Amino acid sequence: MAPASTPLSLLSSVRGHGDPATDTGWEDHPPRMGFFTDTSICIGCKACEVACKEWNHVPDDGFSFTGMSFDNTGGLGADTWRHVAFVEQRKPLADQEANTQHAGVAGDELRWLMASDVCKHCTDAACLDVCPTGALFRTEFGTVVVQEDVCNGCGYCVPACPYGVIDQRKDDGRVWKCTLCYDRLGVGMEPACAKACPTNSIQFGPLEELRVRADQRVTELQASGLTDARLYGHDPHDGVGGAGAFFLLLDDPEVYGLPPDPVVTTRDLPRMWKRAAVAAGSLLAGIVALGIGGRS
Repeated sequence: MAPASTPLSLLSSVRGHGDPATDTGWEDHPPRMGFFTDTSICIGCKACEVACKEWNHVPDDGFSFTGMSFDNTGGLGADTWRHVAFVEQRKPLADQEANTQHAGVAGDELRWLMASDVCKHCTDAACLDVCPTGALFRTEFGTVVVQEDVCNGCGYCVPACPYGVIDQRKDDGRVWKCTLCYDRLGVGMEPACAKACPTNSIQFGPLEELRVRADQRVTELQASGLTDARLYGHDPHDGVGGAGAFFLLLDDPEVYGLPPDPVVTTRDLPRMWKRAAVAAGSLLAGIVALGIGGRS
């Protein structure tokens, strides 16, 4: 059964860090689904980018040359729902032999980090909180989706996202982002990007199962010498209540262009509204007192 949500009506309910679909009114819904992206086995092939564009009819993003390694998209946006980052570093990878010479490369150690970024489908989704039309809604799978036929192009959600994911399309002003292939999920299919990934770097499934798998994987990598391996976005007690799309990284989040400690931007709104209500009540009480005093 679908929830009957209204703009800004979900803010307090999603702060409980429980199941977001249940919190927003879905009954008898499937388990929360999500992505676990293991960047340690990403080869930068961009099959995920292509599959996403083909399935969702996402237009091209300019075919521009950024000069940033093989990264030709630069980041997530209205026309880039999957973005593969390429990070070149002058350091060895785990037990790679130190002082190794690489043909055509000045210097010694070299490693290449690649990662496929996507909307995080936050538990505490600020974009969802600020949408005045209900164009953004929480699905029965716990994901956050934009209804393009309802979006009025106000753009409130754009600065609200702590990751800078959601974006407006220049030709019509409406916002667009990853839907986690909501149409495919509804018929039992996995998202196009995960289906196309040749190394299984992008893993799709019930979120709780993915978290267990991710914990095992990071322990395995650390034991093999990759001591910098860490999980990003998996903690349900972080600033966004945990992400529905989380990552295994081999370096600090900033290296991949991710914020180190994201916080839902609407976190303080309930407290602000409460204080505003108290102030309004005090003002009203003062006006009433003055009126009574003037009559007497």
